[in-house]
Amino acid sequence: QVQLVESGGGLVQAGGSLRLSCAASGRTFPRMAWFRQAPGKEREFVAAKNRSGSTIYADPVKGRFTISIDNAKNTVHLQMNSLRPEDTAVYYCAASYQVLATMTPQFEWWGRGTQVTVSS
Repeated sequence: QVQLVESGGGLVQAGGSLRLSCAASGRTFPRMAWFRQAPGKEREFVAAKNRSGSTIYADPVKGRFTISIDNAKNTVHLQMNSLRPEDTAVYYCAASYQVLATMTPQFEWWGRGTQVTVSS
Protein backbone atom coordinates (compact mmCIF):
# COMPACT_ATOMS: atom_id res chain seq x y z
CA GLN A 1 0.00 0.00 0.00
CA VAL A 2 1.36 3.40 -0.98
CA GLN A 3 1.57 6.08 1.68
CA LEU A 4 2.99 9.60 1.65
CA VAL A 5 3.28 11.20 5.07
CA GLU A 6 4.30 14.84 5.46
CA SER A 7 5.84 16.42 8.54
CA GLY A 8 7.62 19.61 9.54
CA GLY A 9 4.95 22.26 9.14
CA GLY A 10 4.29 24.91 11.73
CA LEU A 11 4.15 28.60 12.57
CA VAL A 12 7.10 30.81 11.69
CA GLN A 13 7.73 34.55 11.42
CA ALA A 14 8.36 36.19 8.08
CA GLY A 15 11.97 35.76 7.06
CA GLY A 16 12.26 32.47 8.91
CA SER A 17 12.80 28.92 7.68
CA LEU A 18 11.07 25.56 7.81
CA ARG A 19 11.97 22.13 6.48
CA LEU A 20 9.21 19.85 5.32
CA SER A 21 9.65 16.12 4.94
CA CYS A 22 7.59 13.48 3.16
CA ALA A 23 8.20 9.81 3.81
CA ALA A 24 7.04 7.52 1.02
CA SER A 25 6.31 3.86 1.61
CA GLY A 26 5.09 1.00 -0.50
CA ARG A 27 6.72 2.08 -3.74
CA THR A 28 9.55 4.12 -5.24
CA PHE A 29 8.54 6.89 -7.62
CA PRO A 30 10.75 8.55 -10.24
CA ARG A 31 9.28 12.00 -9.55
CA MET A 32 8.38 13.63 -6.26
CA ALA A 33 6.85 17.06 -5.80
CA TRP A 34 5.41 19.58 -3.41
CA PHE A 35 2.21 21.52 -3.94
CA ARG A 36 0.42 24.01 -1.70
CA GLN A 37 -3.09 25.27 -1.23
CA ALA A 38 -3.99 28.50 0.49
CA PRO A 39 -7.53 29.16 1.82
CA GLY A 40 -9.91 29.94 -1.02
CA LYS A 41 -7.32 29.19 -3.69
CA GLU A 42 -6.58 26.28 -5.99
CA ARG A 43 -3.79 23.87 -5.23
CA GLU A 44 -0.61 25.09 -6.92
CA PHE A 45 2.69 23.57 -7.91
CA VAL A 46 5.72 24.46 -5.77
CA ALA A 47 8.61 22.21 -6.79
CA ALA A 48 9.43 18.81 -8.26
CA LYS A 49 12.48 16.62 -8.49
CA ASN A 50 13.33 13.45 -10.35
CA ARG A 51 15.55 10.79 -8.87
CA SER A 52 17.70 11.33 -11.94
CA GLY A 53 18.40 14.83 -10.59
CA SER A 54 16.35 17.25 -12.68
CA THR A 55 14.56 19.88 -10.63
CA ILE A 56 11.97 22.57 -11.30
CA TYR A 57 10.53 25.32 -9.13
CA ALA A 58 7.54 27.61 -9.38
CA ASP A 59 8.59 31.23 -9.93
CA PRO A 60 7.34 32.52 -6.54
CA VAL A 61 9.69 30.18 -4.64
CA LYS A 62 12.79 30.20 -6.85
CA GLY A 63 15.90 31.05 -4.88
CA ARG A 64 14.12 30.53 -1.54
CA PHE A 65 12.99 26.88 -1.56
CA THR A 66 15.06 23.77 -2.22
CA ILE A 67 13.68 20.31 -2.93
CA SER A 68 15.79 17.24 -2.28
CA ILE A 69 15.35 13.47 -2.23
CA ASP A 70 16.96 11.07 0.19
CA ASN A 71 16.92 7.91 -1.89
CA ALA A 72 18.07 5.68 0.94
CA LYS A 73 15.10 6.74 3.09
CA ASN A 74 12.64 7.25 0.21
CA THR A 75 11.98 10.71 1.61
CA VAL A 76 11.59 14.06 -0.10
CA HIS A 77 12.37 17.32 1.68
CA LEU A 78 11.46 20.94 1.05
CA GLN A 79 13.77 23.47 2.65
CA MET A 80 11.96 26.79 2.80
CA ASN A 81 13.95 29.94 3.56
CA SER A 82 13.06 33.62 3.61
CA LEU A 83 9.43 32.71 4.19
CA ARG A 84 6.74 35.26 3.45
CA PRO A 85 3.14 35.56 4.66
CA GLU A 86 1.98 34.64 1.16
CA ASP A 87 3.67 31.24 1.59
CA THR A 88 1.01 30.38 4.16
CA ALA A 89 -0.81 27.26 2.94
CA VAL A 90 -1.28 23.56 3.42
CA TYR A 91 1.68 21.87 1.75
CA TYR A 92 1.15 18.52 0.04
CA CYS A 93 3.65 15.91 -1.04
CA ALA A 94 2.90 14.14 -4.33
CA ALA A 95 4.39 11.32 -6.37
CA SER A 96 4.23 10.42 -10.04
CA TYR A 97 5.64 8.08 -12.65
CA GLN A 98 5.56 10.94 -15.16
CA VAL A 99 9.02 12.51 -15.07
CA LEU A 100 7.83 15.85 -16.50
CA ALA A 101 4.73 16.20 -14.33
CA THR A 102 3.93 19.58 -12.79
CA MET A 103 0.14 19.57 -12.77
CA THR A 104 -2.09 18.05 -10.11
CA PRO A 105 -3.83 15.50 -12.41
CA GLN A 106 -0.40 14.08 -13.33
CA PHE A 107 0.33 13.01 -9.76
CA GLU A 108 -1.30 9.77 -8.75
CA TRP A 109 -0.46 9.74 -5.06
CA TRP A 110 -0.82 12.44 -2.42
CA GLY A 111 -0.13 12.97 1.22
CA ARG A 112 -2.66 14.52 3.58
CA GLY A 113 -0.79 17.79 3.89
CA THR A 114 0.95 19.82 6.56
CA GLN A 115 0.06 23.38 7.55
CA VAL A 116 2.61 26.15 7.14
CA THR A 117 1.72 29.53 8.60
CA VAL A 118 3.97 32.56 8.17
CA SER A 119 3.20 35.55 10.36
CA SER A 120 4.07 39.10 9.38
